[in-house]
Amino acid sequence: MGPEWIAIIALVALFVVGTLLPINMGALAYVAAWLVGMYALDLTEKEILAGVSGDLILTLIGVTYLFAIARNNGTVDLIVRTAVRAVGGRVALIPWVMFAVTAVLTGIGAVSPAACAIIGPIALGFAGRYGISPLMMGMFVVHGAQAGGFSPISIYGVITNSVMEDAGLPSSEITVFLASLVVNTIMAAILFVALGGRKLMSMRIDADDPDTLDDDLHRGGATVPARGMGATAPVGTQAQGVRRDQVLTLLAFVGVALIALVFDKNIGFVAITAAVILAMLNANEHKDAVRQIAWPTVLLVAGVSTYATILTTAGSPEFVGTWAAGLGAAAIGALILCYVGGVVSAFASSTALLPVIIPIAVPLIADGGINAALFVAALAVSSTIVDVSPFSTNGALMLANRPDSIGEQAYYKQILGYGVIVTLVGPLLVWAALVLPGWSS
Repeated sequence: MGPEWIAIIALVALFVVGTLLPINMGALAYVAAWLVGMYALDLTEKEILAGVSGDLILTLIGVTYLFAIARNNGTVDLIVRTAVRAVGGRVALIPWVMFAVTAVLTGIGAVSPAACAIIGPIALGFAGRYGISPLMMGMFVVHGAQAGGFSPISIYGVITNSVMEDAGLPSSEITVFLASLVVNTIMAAILFVALGGRKLMSMRIDADDPDTLDDDLHRGGATVPARGMGATAPVGTQAQGVRRDQVLTLLAFVGVALIALVFDKNIGFVAITAAVILAMLNANEHKDAVRQIAWPTVLLVAGVSTYATILTTAGSPEFVGTWAAGLGAAAIGALILCYVGGVVSAFASSTALLPVIIPIAVPLIADGGINAALFVAALAVSSTIVDVSPFSTNGALMLANRPDSIGEQAYYKQILGYGVIVTLVGPLLVWAALVLPGWSS
């Protein structure tokens, strides 16, 4: 058996074990990288560890550290409250506010499950009180998380763009971001129409009670487990008004985006610098913020990116990519990879899959004349829209925070049904829109 097959079998094994058992897939990937690297590829341990991207790890730490400070000082709560009040009592707009706020949170660096854990209880609390479909509200939160999830300073965006650069592909940060934003917005719009959104247009929240919205935030927000951040965060409990540190935090996010994108500076260095400055301005309040860095995600990405290097060294991406390209049409091979990304991510980690599946696409892009940015965008979107599945962390969070108006089993069946539809149809539609037309020609 060739090393490419050994590396592929080990990859399948770590995904299966990581899905069935509550073990961080990054830790499993490190074990697989060590065993396959040493005993199938004759690599030294130093050569194996060379696969870790210091740039990627710094960025993950920097952006989640900055986001942790934003949670600590109430900036996240400020964003939620401001957005909800902006609807002016229009119930039909509340799902879209939850979609937008979750997109903003992931867009500025929140880990997707953390954003869903913060906004999900609030959104489903509104759903229970105002007769909004719980399925629509829960899926709006998840789709919102994915809509903003590929911004250039987001976790998914940083991973995708770094992997493209390492694979020698021409990156297009805006293309991948807009593809995810547009696809998830369209899916949210379909849900809105299909699940009674139009009936909500005539409903209004009592504007005579200025505390109504805050009461809903309290009801939905209590204490939310921030999976992936390693801490809990009070939501909807901050005092009224905008404090100086909150203004500075908002300015810090804008500054990070401008400096990183306009002046082409390393996002990790910029984000961690902004976080340190904010921490120095109020050291006592933020002394524990470093504990809220997404350390499980850091381990996950570090381990999987290390194993992705082992896969590349073994020749597995070229092996699979050549097989897909040999099917007679590069577009068919691209469709198969989109479905592989979607089906695997419905049961496993999207964050772990991205560093692995993008290098596999390289031979198709090189030999099949497929537009690199659009193909990677199709892979990225196909691998993340399925996070609505109840087997994914985001879908499970929505199930765990269901309103009392619907039974757990009924809500589970609704989420499962929607997840199956998205997994079966989503990759096909994304491929048809981004890859099939042959935009590279």
